[in-house]
Amino acid sequence: MARNPNFRQKVKSEQNLYEDIIIESMKIYGQDVYYLPRTIVNENTILGEDVASSFTTSYKIEMYLENTEAFDGEGDLFTKFGVEIRDEATFIVARKRWSQTVASSNNDITVLRPKEGDLIWLTLSNKLFEIMHVEHESPFYQLSNLPTYKMRCQLFEYSGEDIDTGIDGANAIQSDFGYRVSLTMDSDGTTGGYTIGESVTQTFTDGTILTGEVAAWSDSDNILHLVNFGADDGAFHLPVTGRSVLGALSANIATPSAVAEELKQNKNEQNDTFETTNDVMSFLDFSETNPFGDVQ
Repeated sequence: MARNPNFRQKVKSEQNLYEDIIIESMKIYGQDVYYLPRTIVNENTILGEDVASSFTTSYKIEMYLENTEAFDGEGDLFTKFGVEIRDEATFIVARKRWSQTVASSNNDITVLRPKEGDLIWLTLSNKLFEIMHVEHESPFYQLSNLPTYKMRCQLFEYSGEDIDTGIDGANAIQSDFGYRVSLTMDSDGTTGGYTIGESVTQTFTDGTILTGEVAAWSDSDNILHLVNFGADDGAFHLPVTGRSVLGALSANIATPSAVAEELKQNKNEQNDTFETTNDVMSFLDFSETNPFGDVQ
């Protein structure tokens, strides 16, 4: 027997009311977050991976944080090598607000829905989460429509991405944990120094142009700190001495006399103990059959 034609489950006015109630509740009980879309810089077409991603825009929007007591996930893991934080969170956003705020035609990007790999900056805890999965059918057609997106996220683990979104806390992740090189300049340059965040270039003798981003500039000792390197030949290069470095914004020009790599370490790690210990026998007993495993 067919359905009763006197009852309808798809009434536009009811759908609009339901959607408006969801939006209003999120504006009351939700959190202001920033959505950071990912830009694929160099995709590995064989493995389908993005070797180098960049996040250069951010959009403020309200989302409901489904976690009530604490973040999901395994929490804080304490190991002999340090502390690893594995927080997870679930965010819910209204589709209508998504279209108005992020997918607007006035923005730099126009996307149909939140994408896996994009980031969410949670202002409540000043944490950056990466979207792992987007569920678009929950709640499941209660009024024959789908008014929300549900995003399951994990705490973002920085691995060399370019983050320049205008959000100080998010941008600090790159400067604090990114691969950094310090250049000792022979002077403060032609205009008095470099500007943090600007792009600088150095041209090698063979014509290769190296680019980098200024993470810090110390005018007291003329040390320039650079992150986010790239070259026009597609290969990895480090800055060299004896070749001038030009700032794109400041137009400052100076020549490095020394180049040094800076290896950022977590303050909870104990790697410095191994780095400063010359005698490996002080913490490994090679009289055992297997010094790296259980005693046999």
